Amino acid sequence: MRAGVVSASAASVFLAACALAWVHPFGEVRNAPTEASWRLLKGARMSEQAKAILRNKCADCHSEATHWPIYSRVAPVSWLIERDVAEGRQHMDFSQWQSYTGDRQDALVRQISHEAREKNMPPLQYRLVHWGAALSPADQAALTALANGQPADGATAEPGDAARGQSLFERKCTGCHAIETDREGPHLRGVYGRKAGTAPGFRYSNQLKNSGLVWGEENLKRWIEDSDAFVPGSAMGFSVPKAQDRADIVAFLKSLH
Repeated sequence: MRAGVVSASAASVFLAACALAWVHPFGEVRNAPTEASWRLLKGARMSEQAKAILRNKCADCHSEATHWPIYSRVAPVSWLIERDVAEGRQHMDFSQWQSYTGDRQDALVRQISHEAREKNMPPLQYRLVHWGAALSPADQAALTALANGQPADGATAEPGDAARGQSLFERKCTGCHAIETDREGPHLRGVYGRKAGTAPGFRYSNQLKNSGLVWGEENLKRWIEDSDAFVPGSAMGFSVPKAQDRADIVAFLKSLH
């Protein structure tokens, strides 16, 4: 009798979990995997090898061509997966690549390169379930090389133009930063003159927290020129190649007091 009760209870729990999978607390993100497959990375300026790696290893979370395994039909696992997909698409959607501005595409390419170099992608929790998603050394090399061909220039800049810097900031930086609130990066109100890694409530890399940097004009310019080279191991992975653009963005950041 007891075994029968346990079996009935287990069946009830399973049925409830399946029913709850129809609840979507992070929005309805499910789709047929073939719907957007033809649009993945359409128009992307990168090698076919790199495109293939991103489609095979990253598109489940970063596109509308997500494949939904059987276990994604059972709550609460379904909710966790849907959350990751919703957040992944919001940050970078390969299905919408052609709709991004050139500046946004360049910023995302640099971020992909950085994440591959730091071995942060795909995330550990994803690799634990999807064993084939781990990047091989050859995959990492191909994606890291995406940032090549976007070198920083050595031109001498005119004094920074804060108004132009605001426009550049809105085009290049708002994917990760906001002025008043923390996003993927910390808020930037008052960043000029602030010690690196000290904005309250934001989780910084140890490398940046221990750098001892103060964000003055030259340090900010060097940081946005090539953050990886300036502070190796930092979590930003971003660069602004043109000297005048850097000067203008820093002038805008300096004005945020």
